[in-house]
Amino acid sequence: MDAKARTRLLAAALLCACSILPAASAERTYSDSGPEPLLAGVFAEIEQNRLDAALQRVEALIKAYPNFRLAHLVKGDLLLARGRPISTLGNAANAPQDRLADLREEAVARLKAYRDRPSADYLPRYLLQMHPEQKFAVVVDTRKSRLYLYQNANGQPRFVADYYISHGKAGTDKLREGDKKTPIGVYHVTASLPRQKLTDFYGSGAFPISYPNEWDKRHGRNGHGIWLHGTPSDTFSRPPKASDGCVVLANRDLDALAKNLQIGLTPVIISNSIEWLSLDDWQAERRALLDSIEAWRQDWESLDTGKYLAHYSIRFRSGNLNVEQWAAQKRQINAGKQWIKVAALNISMFRNPGQEELVVVTFDQDYRSSNLSNAMKKRQYWIKEDGAWKIIYEGGA
Repeated sequence: MDAKARTRLLAAALLCACSILPAASAERTYSDSGPEPLLAGVFAEIEQNRLDAALQRVEALIKAYPNFRLAHLVKGDLLLARGRPISTLGNAANAPQDRLADLREEAVARLKAYRDRPSADYLPRYLLQMHPEQKFAVVVDTRKSRLYLYQNANGQPRFVADYYISHGKAGTDKLREGDKKTPIGVYHVTASLPRQKLTDFYGSGAFPISYPNEWDKRHGRNGHGIWLHGTPSDTFSRPPKASDGCVVLANRDLDALAKNLQIGLTPVIISNSIEWLSLDDWQAERRALLDSIEAWRQDWESLDTGKYLAHYSIRFRSGNLNVEQWAAQKRQINAGKQWIKVAALNISMFRNPGQEELVVVTFDQDYRSSNLSNAMKKRQYWIKEDGAWKIIYEGGA
């Protein structure tokens, strides 16, 4: 078999293993800092039967990312293709099959995500409104093994970068401690743990997130210690499903991301598969919910308790009180008021991933009345019921 035929076999093996889409336009540029552009270039050369050029590109990739095991695997296949046919990605004799399977899965995830990027004209459905002080937001797509970073550009999310990630060995929808699953929901960064306070396993640092949140607790989900963190010093990246529930990035990607994370502020939204909206649809969803929040605020001020309570779900609970008990308490309180003034400032709205239409709303509440005044940070969960937005949870943030 001549060299050209062997190259065709290698190309077919690698492209089949990675199930990649038609090649991306060479004119399109991206802002991420990962190895995907170089890796895609290697595969583009293989597609064109340019074995020597592919080898040069993979050597450049290894030089830039010395611990990138997938690149070393591709280089090995390219070298082997010079002497014998290659039937699949990873043809080294006696190689551990589980390790090869992990690397194949990583190749699939990296190249699919790189070549199937969302349009610049579409936004993640979850980022409906960011607090003015929230400079960036993180959105994770577990099926694509991808983390997207968005900047708050005068209230509208603007794409900044995206990175390959690993998540839970047992998948997603975390339910209990030790299930090795990654949670799905709306969270925020709660702390920064530097390398010096961690073992090498966590790489260049870690950022705990607020799992379990109020919604998780209401549904009996437990566990703790869900972090964004790096990889051991001898490892560039891990397979797509490799953590005990955390979201794991290559150290250099974590370092780049860390510059944009704000403790207590940066939202981290983890989804099985991101929903994308056109700008027009995003603005319409955002406006509809803001109108509902404003109607709730005005009806509270009106002292018409019936109209005010109509904004609450029949499934609403406040502590140990069901909606009927809580409503009776509110009627008694409002009966003693001569007037109420309420301001809802610095509103953030993040849609919860999943089939249920649920949005986490947080704001600074300034409440004044004829016999009481206070200020607090409030969090509400709004849910769609019979086509209308209703409050199903309310408490301090």
